Amino acid sequence: MKHHSRIPSHRHSHAFDQFHALDREGLFVSSRRNMLKASVGGIAGLSLPRILQAREPLERGGLGAPKGKSVILLWMTGGPSQIDTWDPKPDRPLENRGPFGVTNTALPGVFICEHLPKQAAMLDRFTLIRSVDAKSSNHEPNMVFQTGNLDAEPRINPEATKYPSIASIIAKQHGSNQSGIPPYVGFFRSRSHIAFGGYLGQQYDPFPGNLAAKLPTYDLVGNDTGKVSEGEMFQLSKGLSFERIQNRRQLLADLDRMRRDIDQTDTMRAIDSHQQQAYELLLGKETREAFDLSLEPEQTRERYGSHLWCQQALLARRLVEAGSAFVTLDLSYHTASGTWDNHGDNIPPYGGISKGLKPLLPLFDHLLTTLVSDLEQRGKLDDVLVIAMGEFGRTPMMGTQGSTDGRDHWPNVMSMALAGGGLKHGQVIGASDKDGAYVKERAVKPGDIAATLYRYFGIPLETQYLDSSGRPRAIIDQGQPIRELGL
Repeated sequence: MKHHSRIPSHRHSHAFDQFHALDREGLFVSSRRNMLKASVGGIAGLSLPRILQAREPLERGGLGAPKGKSVILLWMTGGPSQIDTWDPKPDRPLENRGPFGVTNTALPGVFICEHLPKQAAMLDRFTLIRSVDAKSSNHEPNMVFQTGNLDAEPRINPEATKYPSIASIIAKQHGSNQSGIPPYVGFFRSRSHIAFGGYLGQQYDPFPGNLAAKLPTYDLVGNDTGKVSEGEMFQLSKGLSFERIQNRRQLLADLDRMRRDIDQTDTMRAIDSHQQQAYELLLGKETREAFDLSLEPEQTRERYGSHLWCQQALLARRLVEAGSAFVTLDLSYHTASGTWDNHGDNIPPYGGISKGLKPLLPLFDHLLTTLVSDLEQRGKLDDVLVIAMGEFGRTPMMGTQGSTDGRDHWPNVMSMALAGGGLKHGQVIGASDKDGAYVKERAVKPGDIAATLYRYFGIPLETQYLDSSGRPRAIIDQGQPIRELGL
């Protein structure tokens, strides 16, 4: 007769709760089994997300989707100014055009900000969209564009956080490009800067890349503290080694086979699936090596540079090569509204256009072009779509909120940039009006961006998922693929 009881204790949940290490169970071997489960359940004291419990969709290739395709999203948290980046208005008065000049680009007749010279020289490899309609998007939490859903706005809709991110839907429908590699990875300073699995479940939340890699630590205003994060996710407790864990795994498997003989339900098979995923991610060579920048040639590391964002970009490239389908980089130092929130040089903490935005642009220019060039030289650019965008634009007139040269939030129009993915580039899509205040032609909405990404991954646009009440919901909210990209 089986005996089940629970040993009372005070503990916190962790990624290995499914091992039920404190449950006494089994026939004859219950005490030894629980000793083993407790040992495995306490591996390194790790705090992995529930993506480690991901089910079969992460192991299969989705619905006939093209394998090998991936996305790197450079999320410019806080809302970059369209006028001071990709949609300059050089002939307008200073209070409209801003303090920056413009530079010629590789596309005849197309100008961008003077502080983006590297991208200007490579613009024939990019697509600029100058007519993105962000009217439904609000400030942090940043949900609308990362979900493609107009109702995913937490400031006015209490259900907004339940809408799954585009990346989470891709993780479910497409999966990773290599078994054992997390399909959706996020490097984020705050949970409010990135969208999660929502209705799909926590197994489709982003794998927290910032906890898995050793990275330089920056303070809230972008100063390098000189410290390096520990990459604690893959650290083992003292006295544990991967070899010892593998041995324990074999013993546990032997005992599980005994248990199966008397367990006629599917419980053991379900636990086995979750355990396997956890082992693959924790102990798998591919995942650990993808997050290990020390394995990258020194010349490449120097090419990207030592800045936190650049190191994350290099990790993103390593992850998509290893098999991740979607990697999001939260380009922000601050845990609140985001580093691109440039309200004014006299308004802390992010400053305005001259003192706040200006130092970001050369760094961003280097990051973006280095990533695209590296992918191209490695023969991966046609398989990796790089997207740079924020949640909205900024006011066409400077001096808002009593600032000297700041720009406030402006959801009526924004700009974004794309490269790679085997899509059609070397073009500018859409246009804003003469002072960069409103969409003049060819509006692109959040649903259009979502539909473009689903088409890129081969996910049928009529795909649905079930919400918490069992009601089917469409993955597309008022959108069509952006035809100019050749999809």
